[in-house]
Amino acid sequence: MFVDSHCHLSFPELLPRVDEILAAMAAARVERALCICTTLEEFETVHALAARDDRLYATAGVHPDSEGVREPDVAALVALARRPRVVGIGETGLDYYRLNGRSVADMEWQRERFRVHIEAARQTALPLVVHTRSASDDTVRLLREAGGARGELRGVFHCFTETREVARAALDMGFHVSFSGILSFRNAEALREVARMVPLERCLIETDSPYLAPVPHRGKPNTPAWVPYVAQALAAVKGVPVEEIAEATRRNFEGLFGLPPVAAESSRRAA
Repeated sequence: MFVDSHCHLSFPELLPRVDEILAAMAAARVERALCICTTLEEFETVHALAARDDRLYATAGVHPDSEGVREPDVAALVALARRPRVVGIGETGLDYYRLNGRSVADMEWQRERFRVHIEAARQTALPLVVHTRSASDDTVRLLREAGGARGELRGVFHCFTETREVARAALDMGFHVSFSGILSFRNAEALREVARMVPLERCLIETDSPYLAPVPHRGKPNTPAWVPYVAQALAAVKGVPVEEIAEATRRNFEGLFGLPPVAAESSRRAA
């Protein structure tokens, strides 16, 4: 019923608990989860998770805030994207939140890394999983320059916390907007206003596990089993039943990442 469009099961807070987490997902009716890669060094662990369970999928990418790691090139990302169950490029984007004494001009290495991911997405025709923090102007600009304004790219702005204007820019480029547990936080009214504006057919939901656990679990390590609480928060914003949110976001996830409906996939495996 529910889909977690962005989680980090490979992180040390969650990896030792994967069997428990998968059981909790089943109990919570979470049918699929996308395991997000943040470094090339991490990719094999992320991919192994997707290979071990039909409910899990993987991406290939290097997080914009990852430093001191192997730098990606287009050929490497394209090769990883050809592996089974890899359905997206990223997590990629820009993050100027922790400049550590540097200027925005000094972050050209991040912008070049983002361009590499964008080109890999173009060559593979896979969606981009976009992270942007304190860098939305440059994030939107680089996507537009690469063809986003002409509909040549697709993807999702994950864990959205930006303004209505940034959401509108993402939508105008054909991107989806994904909401996390932040939507349930008491002080997130501005984000709820953005969620009211984003059409349901362009919404995704996520946990960003192990971070950002939704109310009533705020402060605890997050897991995909708690994505129904994000759905409940979005349902309250939209004024619709949570089942409608679950169905729409599942359908949006399948459409964006090119996946068959869960029922069809289950029938194929049983045949």
